[in-house]
Amino acid sequence: MVRKPWTSYENHAVVADYFTMLAADLAGQQYNKAQHNRELQLRIGRSKGAIEYKHQNISAVLVGLGETWLSGYKPVSNFQASLEQVVVNHLDRNEAYIEAKNSIYRVSDSISTSRLLVEKAPSLRDSVDPDPFIQSSAVAHKFDVAGRDACNRHLGKAGEQLVLSHEIRVLEKSGRSDLARKVCWVSEELGDGLGYDIASFSLDGRLRLIEVKTTNGWNRTPFQISRNEVEISKRERDTWCLFRSESALYSGCCAALS
Repeated sequence: MVRKPWTSYENHAVVADYFTMLAADLAGQQYNKAQHNRELQLRIGRSKGAIEYKHQNISAVLVGLGETWLSGYKPVSNFQASLEQVVVNHLDRNEAYIEAKNSIYRVSDSISTSRLLVEKAPSLRDSVDPDPFIQSSAVAHKFDVAGRDACNRHLGKAGEQLVLSHEIRVLEKSGRSDLARKVCWVSEELGDGLGYDIASFSLDGRLRLIEVKTTNGWNRTPFQISRNEVEISKRERDTWCLFRSESALYSGCCAALS
């Protein structure tokens, strides 16, 4: 049987339904995936399996855009190019999703007590994109994911505060409360533009200048780095380091790149 291409109406209907579930998921509300699927079957005339596959396509697009996605719908590529724009439109206009997402990224007391898993930095051997994320990477470049994240101040500040709390916690647990009291959130207290966000210390008292880059997506989501940050990294080669942080919606992890 020849499969008919998905129409614009069908794509919009499925994407809207996906974002309704995603907003509920982020807000901690209950929803029934099977019921959503049945309602879509009646509305657009597609099978249960076809709708589930399209939901997985949407997850793959969201991965490329550096956004969170429904864990029950594992990303699957080979999606229509037209689906990308529909998803982007909903990202910018779906008020319920935007509010649910921003409520998580707002800096609050709960962030300072969150745990941050620090992982080893990726190596050059890890440079080839694994399937199914090759097509998602193309989406990231097409829609300038780095630029979109750079405008998300809630996300950036939340990532910085997580790293700040982590640095203080490590020093205190290691008996260096004297150094922990000196850790400074530079970008918040002195302003952005110094080329790093946090001034911290190693256990032996050496200065650590930390630039934090936080994104929503998987560990290949692009991020922006300014010319000034690059210059500072060269000038302060022995003290400057980059923390590439993934938001807590994914793994809550951070890799330190020197």
